[in-house]
Amino acid sequence: MASRTKTARILVVDDHPLIREGLATLIEAEPDLELCGEADDVDPALELVKTARPDLVIVDISLKTGHGLDLVKQIRKSHPRIKMLVHSMYDDHVYAERSLQAGAMGYLCKQNARETLITGIRMVLSGHTYVSPEINERIIRSRIGGGCESGKTPIDSLSDRELEVLTLIGRGMTTGEIAKHLYLSVHTIDTYREKLKIKLNLATGAELNRYAVQWVLEH
Repeated sequence: MASRTKTARILVVDDHPLIREGLATLIEAEPDLELCGEADDVDPALELVKTARPDLVIVDISLKTGHGLDLVKQIRKSHPRIKMLVHSMYDDHVYAERSLQAGAMGYLCKQNARETLITGIRMVLSGHTYVSPEINERIIRSRIGGGCESGKTPIDSLSDRELEVLTLIGRGMTTGEIAKHLYLSVHTIDTYREKLKIKLNLATGAELNRYAVQWVLEH
């Protein structure tokens, strides 16, 4: 009797229905992969982790009301056997390193998902770490060209959400646009801006905007 290849169960967590649909199509086209569920936020994802028993969870950085890296940390704590792969609109090595530190075993960019998703899934399922070649090169360059001995920079003091807000500021988004993108209030984004100014030792909103743009250009 011919042996059957074990089907790996994949859970997709992303707040955009069209992206979930696209990922599902790629996954279902593979004979040894099976989509076992979809979620758009942290709480429904955690419920599906318990009921759908995925082998691997694909997690977006930005979710409907929560943050993807918080979800990664919670899954790692409560279900350590489940492997995780982060996919994100942010093509930056800082996000990749934070994802791996949170407990994910892979990081890839949404822009290249069609070319890299299945490779990333298979690598992570086999127990290896996967990041896209471009991100991996940036990680290596950042470590080779690292500054201080401890490796700590002002960016390292930022929370995951603060880093995300800084990135969106640097991409030219207004406070209102960031609030809409992250499903948060304008007041909350204003609060994040104030925290960023304090942590980055910046005096004004204009200085924060310039810092953010420069940071995005360099990364």
